[in-house]
Amino acid sequence: MAPTSTTANAPLQRARDDLSQTWAYLEKNVDNVMNKLQEGLDMKTYMGVYTAVHNFCTSQKAAVAPPAAGNGALGQGHRGAHLLGEELYTLLGQYLSTHLGQVLEKSASHVDEALLTYYIREWKRYTDAAKYNNHLFRYLNRHWVKREMDEGKKNVYDVYTLHLVKWRDDFFQAVNTKVMDAVLKLVEKQRNGETIDQLQVKAIVESFVSLGLDENDPTKSTLDVYRLHFERPFLAATKEYYDNESKRFVAENSVVEYMKKAESRLDEEKERVGLYLHPDIMKKLMDTCNDSLITSHSILLRDEFQVLLDNERTDDLARMYKLLSRIKDGLDPLRNRFETHVRKAGLAAVEKVATQGENFEPKIYVDALLEVHGKYQQLVNVAFTGESEFVRSLDNACKEFVNRNQICKSSSTKSPELLAKYTDQLLKKSAKAADESELEELLVQIMVVFKYIEDKDVFQKFYSRMLAKRLVHTSSVSDDAETSMISKLKEACGYEYTNKLQRMFQDVQISKDLNASYKEFEDKVLEDNNQKRAVDSTYQILGTGFWPLNAPNTPFAPPAEVNKAIESFGRFYDNKHNGRKLTWLWQLCKGEVRANYIKNGRVPYTFQVSTYQMAVLLLFNEAEKIDFAEMSELTKLTDENLEPAVGILVKARVLLPQPEDAKPVAGTKYVLNHNFKNKKVKINLNITVKSEQKVEAEDTHKTIEEDRKLLLQAVIVRIMKGRKKLKHVHLVEEVINQVRNRFPPKVADIKKNIDALMEKDYIERLDNDELAYIA
Repeated sequence: MAPTSTTANAPLQRARDDLSQTWAYLEKNVDNVMNKLQEGLDMKTYMGVYTAVHNFCTSQKAAVAPPAAGNGALGQGHRGAHLLGEELYTLLGQYLSTHLGQVLEKSASHVDEALLTYYIREWKRYTDAAKYNNHLFRYLNRHWVKREMDEGKKNVYDVYTLHLVKWRDDFFQAVNTKVMDAVLKLVEKQRNGETIDQLQVKAIVESFVSLGLDENDPTKSTLDVYRLHFERPFLAATKEYYDNESKRFVAENSVVEYMKKAESRLDEEKERVGLYLHPDIMKKLMDTCNDSLITSHSILLRDEFQVLLDNERTDDLARMYKLLSRIKDGLDPLRNRFETHVRKAGLAAVEKVATQGENFEPKIYVDALLEVHGKYQQLVNVAFTGESEFVRSLDNACKEFVNRNQICKSSSTKSPELLAKYTDQLLKKSAKAADESELEELLVQIMVVFKYIEDKDVFQKFYSRMLAKRLVHTSSVSDDAETSMISKLKEACGYEYTNKLQRMFQDVQISKDLNASYKEFEDKVLEDNNQKRAVDSTYQILGTGFWPLNAPNTPFAPPAEVNKAIESFGRFYDNKHNGRKLTWLWQLCKGEVRANYIKNGRVPYTFQVSTYQMAVLLLFNEAEKIDFAEMSELTKLTDENLEPAVGILVKARVLLPQPEDAKPVAGTKYVLNHNFKNKKVKINLNITVKSEQKVEAEDTHKTIEEDRKLLLQAVIVRIMKGRKKLKHVHLVEEVINQVRNRFPPKVADIKKNIDALMEKDYIERLDNDELAYIA
């Protein structure tokens, strides 16, 4: 058996001799690469090393394995190559460990910045050499390393990665703490205002990142080493630094100054990431800074919020918002305080208006609301960047002080009523009317307040009545302005809200065409009868279902001239629209009469009067002195309607009572004032008396209550018809949800209307508080 053994071992021994010779040659040149790379390798040496590795890794002469135990046969060449490749790989690893031991030994004499300089220099030298060696040992990578890795063997890497692993295990593990201490001292210097070499820190970071190797897949990298040895101590040091600094600064400075300091520190840290830290640290670094600079002092910051609000410190509020928005739930307490502050400001503004008594102008009230809203809307936009939650707080506050304030105590629907009256003032012709662009801006402002009005049905009712008067009396500032306002209301509340308003406009347009047709008809009749027109009249036909107007509340005998004109129009209209009935709304009619009896001026005065006033004045064509009772009998007007008509004529001194200061009752006689004087030639006597306005407002409120009752019943029936059966409490909730856009319904009113519908047999009550629809 001995000869067989000797024969088998001979090739293996030759292979080992080849390994020793090859490694002796390679080690000498690898050493030159590691220590003298800057001097460079000549091409002949480079090719010699490259060829030696190549020949060794591809040699078949050295590929004979020893025989298996108890077997004289020769082994496979594949395994022999494995053994030789492994030994060459092992020898290279041993060399790197020895080399790094020398590097580590030299590092002991360096501290702080000198240590960083040494580490960076050696790291660059080492990694440059690693890249070079990776080329020299390329065939080892291809021949042995790849095969081992493909077979799943652990702790085998390509030559470049082997260099990194050795650096990490043999050098980095020993010095990383001292290196990191030096880095942290350097960063602290910079935070204290000193200038440092930022490239040093950047190089250290890159080194730590490069050492993150995935043990399961050496071709991939991780940030594990960086996070453990750089990020963790860096964040800990950052927290300690800012904890200490912020406590000292707060103790010695105002909150506003502290916010400026914190803001600048946060900007610095964010910039620091871009300068020399890894982007992965950004979120954790910002969270750490936020915790130390903001969260730890959040109570102090929030306590200052009210002071800044009271003093209107917009810039400082913006700074506080920016800081507290960085931490979780940092802004919630501010939003609540902001809402309370705005509500108080709004209530105070309204109280100031209320001190003027009941006769304040609607404009003053609306302007007060708008001023508060505008002021804090600007604050939200500038200081709080228009953030939706602060907008919500503003809206909640405005809704409160618009609907529940000092003036609303007398009537919960006062705000929509006053807003409608102010809108009416804007859209009426007047000497102070705004120009087109200014008016459009004012209408936009109206819609700002309208948005917060809860009783939108009240605004609609008052607005529609006032619109009706403007259209009937042709007193609108312009059709475009009216259309613009209706368009805005439609956008805010939908088609149904403005449907009747739009139909009113259609009626006005149709009436214009109708008047043109009537003029042609009348001209032909007059021409045929060789007559002249006694009264120049125009007519408006208003659809009963769309116009919020009531029939006259008094009988009335129009003057003969007027009566003749309306009879003529009546015949024309009956011919055109068979079966329609005309109801004359005398309380809305008006006209002009010329005062030919006054001889003071060259041009006779013209009185603009209501139809009732016209009837009274025309009586004086037949008599010089007329008793109040005669006026009533001849005009058929009730005292409630005649008194204000005569009262305005007396106040304007067109009529003179006898005796003077006599009340408008039977026995009081009136004469024309032949010495009447006025600076104007055309005098408007068609003025609404305040008592009439009050009665009209009361009537409007009564109508609103009736409309609400009908709306609630309609909604209840609609819901029950769709659901068939529903719990009482769920029905109430559903009704509130469907109606709240029109007005905030009271639960008691809903229950009252449910009971009313039960009496009408629309719904019935079942067991378990359940309601059912009766088909």
